[in-house]
Amino acid sequence: MKRTLTKKLIFPGLLVLIVILLAQCISAPEWQKKNNDLVKQYSLTERQLAGLPKTNVVSNLQAGKVTTLDSIANTVLYPGVNAKIYWGTGTMAGILQLEPNAKIPEEVLPSEQFLFVLEGSVDQAINGSPITMISRKREEPDGTHSATPKIDFVYLEKGSKSAIKAGPSGAKLLAVYSPVRLDYLQKAGVKNVPAQSVDLATTLVPNVKPNLVYDLYEFQLTALTAGANSRLVTGKNTQVSFISMDPGALFDRHIHPEEQMMLVLRGGCNEILLDGEQSMAKNNVVLIPGNMVHGAKVGDLGCDAIDIFWPARADYAEKEKARLDAYHVIIPEDAKLDLFIDGTKTKPGLTFSEGPKWMNGKVYFSNMYFDQKWTGSPKKSSTVELDPNGTYKYITEGKMQTNGLYPYKNGNLLVCDMLGHRVIEMTTKGQVVKVLADKYDGKSLDGPNDIITDAKGGIYFTDPQFTMEAVKFQPGRAVYYLSPAGKLIRLLEPNAFAMPNGVVLSPDGKTLFINNTYDDETWYPVKSDKKNYIWAYDVNPDGTIKNGRQFAKLFLTENVLNRKGKSTSADGMAIDKLGNLYVGTYYGVQIFNSKGEFVGMINVPSFPVSLCFGDKDMKTLYIVSYNWVYKIRTNMEGFVQYL
Repeated sequence: MKRTLTKKLIFPGLLVLIVILLAQCISAPEWQKKNNDLVKQYSLTERQLAGLPKTNVVSNLQAGKVTTLDSIANTVLYPGVNAKIYWGTGTMAGILQLEPNAKIPEEVLPSEQFLFVLEGSVDQAINGSPITMISRKREEPDGTHSATPKIDFVYLEKGSKSAIKAGPSGAKLLAVYSPVRLDYLQKAGVKNVPAQSVDLATTLVPNVKPNLVYDLYEFQLTALTAGANSRLVTGKNTQVSFISMDPGALFDRHIHPEEQMMLVLRGGCNEILLDGEQSMAKNNVVLIPGNMVHGAKVGDLGCDAIDIFWPARADYAEKEKARLDAYHVIIPEDAKLDLFIDGTKTKPGLTFSEGPKWMNGKVYFSNMYFDQKWTGSPKKSSTVELDPNGTYKYITEGKMQTNGLYPYKNGNLLVCDMLGHRVIEMTTKGQVVKVLADKYDGKSLDGPNDIITDAKGGIYFTDPQFTMEAVKFQPGRAVYYLSPAGKLIRLLEPNAFAMPNGVVLSPDGKTLFINNTYDDETWYPVKSDKKNYIWAYDVNPDGTIKNGRQFAKLFLTENVLNRKGKSTSADGMAIDKLGNLYVGTYYGVQIFNSKGEFVGMINVPSFPVSLCFGDKDMKTLYIVSYNWVYKIRTNMEGFVQYL
C-alpha cells in the first residue's frame, strides 16, 4: 500500500518538475547558458535594469548573429519610400530611401523618433511648422576649396505630428523609433504583432530638445573606452551612438544590461560574440541582447558604426557630460562660431587665408593664392590687416606669397615669405625692413611656413618644402632656430617629420610643439615616425631642443583612414596662457589640454587652416579657412610672445 502511494506521489511530482524544466529551456534564449559560463570565466558582473517592460516584440535579427542589410527584406512604407527595417525588443531602426520628392504623409508619431539625413535633403513639417534638413559629404581639400561633412537630424517626441517630403535629389535617412512601431511591423509582414505598444516607465533626460534641427558634427566626440570615441544622441528611451574605433583597437569582452543594435558604416572589425568572432563590414548589422558577452577587434581601416541602445545608457550620458564640462571650461556653452568675413563677397577678396596673428588691435594674416593643384603665385597673393570691426585691407599685394606671421620688435611683423625662400622683418605697411634668414649651410631655404619667437628674441620656424620647385635646395623638410645672435641652427635631422608645419612654444618657454601635416601617404615622398601626433620637445638654454615625444594624438578623417594614411593636415596652432593647445586640422579645430589630453573640437564648415587669439581681452579665437574668417569666444586668454 505504501509503495503504491509513493508511486502516486513521486511520478506526478517528477512530471511537474520535467514540465517546469522544459518550459525553462524553451523560454530561455539558447545562447544564455554559454553566456553564463563566459560571465563567470571572464569575471564579469551582470546588472539588471529594473522595470523593463515585456514588449512581446520578437526581433527580426538573431541574437549574436551578424547579418547584412541586404538580407533584410525591403519594406515599402509609402509610395517612393523604401526601407530596410530592423528591430530589437524596445527600439526599431530603418534605413529609408526616398525617391525625389517622395512623401511621408502627416502622422501622429506612436513612438519617440530620431531622424538623421545621411544623404540628400528633406523638408519636414513638425506640428505644422516647416524645417529643412540636409546632408553634406566631406570634400578632400585642394588649393581652392574644401568642405567638412554635415548630417542634420531632429528629435521628435511621441505624439508629435510629422510629415516629410524628400528634396529634388531624394534622400537617405536613418530613422530610429522607440517603442517599436507596430504599424511598421505590419507593413514589414510580421505575423503576431502585439496588440499594443508598451513603453518604458523610467526614461533618461534627452541631450537634445525636440523639434530643433541639429548638426551631428556639432556634438563632441566622447571617449567611451581607449580607442573608441562617439557622438552620442540621447532620447528618453533610446540612445544613438555614432562611434569611431581606431585601427587595431581591441575591446575586451564586456557586458551591459542594455540591448544594442550595431550597424557598420565604414571599415570593419571582428566582433567578439560569446566565445567566437564574426567579421563585420559596411552594412553588416547585429543584435546584442542585454548582458550578452561581446567585444571587438578592429581592422586596419578602423571602424565607424551606429550603435543603438535600449534603454538609453546612463553611463554613456555621464561620460558625455564629463566631456562637455571640460570643453565648456574653454569654450562657453552659449558660444557660437561666427562667420566674420566672407571673402567671396567682400572687396578686396580672400582666396586662401593663412597664418593669422594679433598685434596692436589688428589681425594680420596672409592671403595666399593657389590653384586647385596647389600651385602658388606671389603675383596673386597679399598680406592682410583686419580690424575687429570687420573692415580689412591689403598691406602688400603682388610682391610675395607670405605664410606664417608673428609679432616682432617695434610693432613690426616676422614674415615667412614662403615662395621667396626667406624669413623677413616687415612693417605693418608692407615695407621689408631686413632679411633675417634665407640660407642654411650656404644653400637657399625652401619654403619657411610657420614662425614664432622666444622670450630671448630667438626665432623658430618650419620649412616643409611646400614650394613649387621640383628640386629642393635643402636635403629635406626641417625645423630651424635663428638665435638672437643671428646663427641659424637646424634642430632636427632632415625629414624627421614627413611635413613639419605648425610650431608653438609653451607660455613658460620650456616646451616646443611641432605638428605633422601629412604622413604614410602613397602620393607623398616622405614617411616618418611622427604620424598623426603633435610632438613636444624640451627647450635647451641655447634654443636647441631635446627629448622629443608624442604629446597629443590627432583624430583622422574617414577618407584618410580608408587609404591607411596618417594625414591630419595639421596646420596653424594657437596656445592659451594655461597651456591648452588649439590645432587647425582636416577634422576641425582640435583642442588639447596642457597634458595632451583631448578636450573637444570646434566644427568649422571648411578645413580650418590656421587660427590665433585676439581682441582686447585676447579671448576670441580668429579662425581662417580659405575665403573665410570665423571667430568664436572662449573663456581662455591667448598667449603670444610680444618682444
